[in-house]
Amino acid sequence: MRTLRAVIFDLDDTLHDDTRAYRAATREVAEEIAAERGVDAATILGTYVERTQEYWRQLSVEHLTVPIADSRLDLWAAALAAAGVEDAATAREAARRYGEYRKKHYSPFPGALELLATLRERGKKLGLITNGFAETHYEKLELLGLERAFDAVLCADEVGMVKPDPRIFLRACELLGAQPSEAAMVGDRFHRDIVGARDAGLFTVYIKMHDETIPPGTAADVTVVSIEKVLDALPP
Repeated sequence: MRTLRAVIFDLDDTLHDDTRAYRAATREVAEEIAAERGVDAATILGTYVERTQEYWRQLSVEHLTVPIADSRLDLWAAALAAAGVEDAATAREAARRYGEYRKKHYSPFPGALELLATLRERGKKLGLITNGFAETHYEKLELLGLERAFDAVLCADEVGMVKPDPRIFLRACELLGAQPSEAAMVGDRFHRDIVGARDAGLFTVYIKMHDETIPPGTAADVTVVSIEKVLDALPP
């Protein structure tokens, strides 16, 4: 029977609905630019979402050398070009609006703050590992009311590693003063969060938020359907 000293979380789509936030902001920007330029908003929206999903699926250490602001600008330029708008100034304005609009959509999932508070009351160390960039994610933590929730925060670009590299999970355990066998990882992406943490020796809790195909013969230690179910899924 494991006894946990530390619980580590992913951020986006684990503790808050980032998919809803970024899609809502994208739709707003797409509709505004479409109205201003007389083009199709659906083309802008669809292209931006598709390119963004591909960017995060392919994220590697090499991507960490490029500021996320630059990558977002490239994504918006591609989305606008698909609708026939090839103008650098418009792309910059779209990226600026997107960055601002996302902020109003940030809110923790129901039960997320309560879960973290309960774990803290039980004496657990709390960590966060995100493949996001420090440039945007510390602000996001503040907007979500999570800026003081964790004993250790690891952003991919600050540590030079991306999940599912087992070393990033081991580094989190080290910072939290726990052996991998004394730590759990909670996340919504099976390959990034669960496989990497499992390979590092952590207990794994998979929040099934997406229509992901799980490779045969692999599984998390526990699978749940929401953050509200995590507490009961964890070892003591």
